Amino acid sequence: MNISERILAAHAGKKSVAPGEFINPRVDVVLSNDITAPIAIREFRRIGVKKVFDPKKIVMVADHFVPNKDILSAEQAKEMREFCLEYGVKFYDVGEMGIEHALLPEQGIVLPGDVVIGADSHTCTYGAVGAFATGMGSTDIACAMATGDIWMKVPQNIKFVYHGKLGKWVGGKDLILYTIGQIGVDGALYAAMEFTGEAIDALSVEGRLTMANMAIEAGGKAGLFRVDEKTLAYVKSRAKRKYTVYDSDPDAAYAKVIEYDVSKIEPQVSMPHLPSNARPVSKVGNVKIDQAVIGSCTNGRIEDLRLAAQILKNRKVAKGVRCIVIPGTQQIYLDALKEGLIEIFVKAGAAFSTPTCGPCLGGHMGVLADGERCVSTTNRNFVGRMGSPKSEVYLANPAVAAASDIAGKIVGPDEVLK
Repeated sequence: MNISERILAAHAGKKSVAPGEFINPRVDVVLSNDITAPIAIREFRRIGVKKVFDPKKIVMVADHFVPNKDILSAEQAKEMREFCLEYGVKFYDVGEMGIEHALLPEQGIVLPGDVVIGADSHTCTYGAVGAFATGMGSTDIACAMATGDIWMKVPQNIKFVYHGKLGKWVGGKDLILYTIGQIGVDGALYAAMEFTGEAIDALSVEGRLTMANMAIEAGGKAGLFRVDEKTLAYVKSRAKRKYTVYDSDPDAAYAKVIEYDVSKIEPQVSMPHLPSNARPVSKVGNVKIDQAVIGSCTNGRIEDLRLAAQILKNRKVAKGVRCIVIPGTQQIYLDALKEGLIEIFVKAGAAFSTPTCGPCLGGHMGVLADGERCVSTTNRNFVGRMGSPKSEVYLANPAVAAASDIAGKIVGPDEVLK
């Protein structure tokens, strides 16, 4: 078996599982946010049970519309707050919360070998630390909160092998955009994507979190990395409970094995209106922008902010262009403050925000008007994703986003560092 099958078999109480088999694995973490939790809460109450299966294994994070942008979002957060207080569930509120998929790994809530489900499609992020993590609907989350297990089909597995050495300014975001560009938004439909190879070994845990986060953009059920010394160094200082490391057997079977030479990959940009519409930054052409967003559950970690600050230091955002920088968590905010990164952003003419998903989903803190273009480190660029259906979103890594903000058009970092 491979990693995902080993994790699922262990959680289903079986010696082995195979793709296509239906199982009932127990879960280690059940996650929801301020958009999805209220639906799950109402469905949970409709079931009629008197308690959750284990309050220590349920987490709710208010991150999409908070600090609350209007009365409706305030009501949603209030409903979560009251439920968590009633059932003893952990609730991350304003001042403590972060963007959920940056927060949970940072806090040691998700660990290697876990089965994690979340009422958010980017729950697959946690595969970066060797967990089987996947998004589910709010009704599934309600049932899991009541029972502690889920019903699912074992996915097929696709192995992606990345050979060679990463080029300048190329990171996890570029590898996953390139991959999605090659296989399409349904190229890994209901598959567990396993990322391997020497280029993956060289990636930081933050870079792996970025890649796993976007597995869903290729249709993936999950995106997983083997646990190595980097992973263990990351989780050991954070873990507050025991965990089990699983690895793929040398003779594990895969539906496909896809190999890439990363030495030929340059920074990528996904053009509107699909993540799969990826091309090298040198092939983008003359695309003027109105805004850049640096942050999100994809690229709002301290490594991402350092990269953006490296480009923006002693430079100015182009006149008529907006730059919005959003750290993934309060800890990342504090780290950026201590390292002087916030000063760099503010002096460059950028706005620096409390953690929020806000602009990524066109919620608040960066909504686009008709005809506006934004280069963003987020994970989706669908029609109307960040606001007006007549706006355009271009996906890129933090260095490209920062450089584009300075140039006023989409460019690679070397264009502004000359």
